[in-house]
Amino acid sequence: MKYSRLIIGIAAVIFALWVIIGEQMSGASADAVVNAPVVTVRAPVAGNLELPTRQLGVYVRQGEVLATIADPIVDRVHLDDLLMEVQLEKAGRDQIDALLTETRAIRDSMQQRTDTYRAHRLDELRERLSRAEARLHILENGGVPQTDAEQRAVDAVAEDSDALPAEPRIASLVLEHARERVAVLQIALDAAEQNVFLGDGYNDAPNAEQHMVQLDGEIADMVSRKAEADARVAAVEERVDRARVSVNALTGGELRSPVTGTYWEILEASGTNVQRGDPLLRLVDCSATVVTLSVTERVYNGLTIGQSAKFRLGGASDVYDATVSRLAGSGAETVYRNLAVAPSKRHLERYDVTLIVPGLRDKGTDGCLIGRTGRAFFDTRPLDGLRNLFH
Repeated sequence: MKYSRLIIGIAAVIFALWVIIGEQMSGASADAVVNAPVVTVRAPVAGNLELPTRQLGVYVRQGEVLATIADPIVDRVHLDDLLMEVQLEKAGRDQIDALLTETRAIRDSMQQRTDTYRAHRLDELRERLSRAEARLHILENGGVPQTDAEQRAVDAVAEDSDALPAEPRIASLVLEHARERVAVLQIALDAAEQNVFLGDGYNDAPNAEQHMVQLDGEIADMVSRKAEADARVAAVEERVDRARVSVNALTGGELRSPVTGTYWEILEASGTNVQRGDPLLRLVDCSATVVTLSVTERVYNGLTIGQSAKFRLGGASDVYDATVSRLAGSGAETVYRNLAVAPSKRHLERYDVTLIVPGLRDKGTDGCLIGRTGRAFFDTRPLDGLRNLFH
């Protein structure tokens, strides 16, 4: 019994020593700090800066208005010239459009005159053909009118002013002449029904129709010119749009946050006249949170990029999975130029390591824990099982 107690005591001492040595000898960081890149917001144009009242350290979301810049003396000469050019091009187009409307109206009136002429000309030819046929019928029946209508047809011969030869005085030719007259009038009527008018000199169409054909050519030309004017107006308006965008950009406007993070530093006071490219504000990009730490040379030489690790915030029990993303070595001061938290002198005397901790990035506004400290571990420790049990 005595020896059993001695053995148990010795085992307990050995276990305690193993735990103490294992905890102390496992790969761990001397210090670890939650860090993030700092984004500098610069003036896109020159102008007067206006900053709304906002406390340092507040959380801002991407797209949130941070400031406004206004340039009251932006150069608008080029834009004004283009606007005047648009008005001139539109005036020229409107003139063509008005002339086109007027010409179409004249053409429509010529069409009406042509239709009137055609209708009356057809009536005339039908009437003359009817009378010629009546006279032919009289001649074919012995030359004596049988009805009042036939008598009127004979009396109308003296008043007939068509282009046919005069009535022949030779009796044997009278009947043949009447037949010729009927045939010629029938041909003229058939042609007129097809809009070809015979017996009008060297023209086969009335003057109104000829004028209408000329107007059709002018209308086609004006339609082409109007399309060209429309294209010119559209081209100048496109140039105006580009110039207006340029002027609006130079005029300034709202300056929005490029990232979601923390309002970190004010570099220019509200009301200051700034120049294009001047730094105005600094924001911490919380979506790119990392953990920066330093380790001993022994631990550093055992690490590789992509190696898994664990991170625990000081004063908290939560342990986060992490991955080694950068091994900067000793004296790595330059890699902190764009990070929120600068390294301490003691940190620079050791070997710099950077971890990616997705669990911190996924915490939203609670994940922007810039400056919080903790420890990182790279090896399995003796009490990890016990920690996991209570966690």
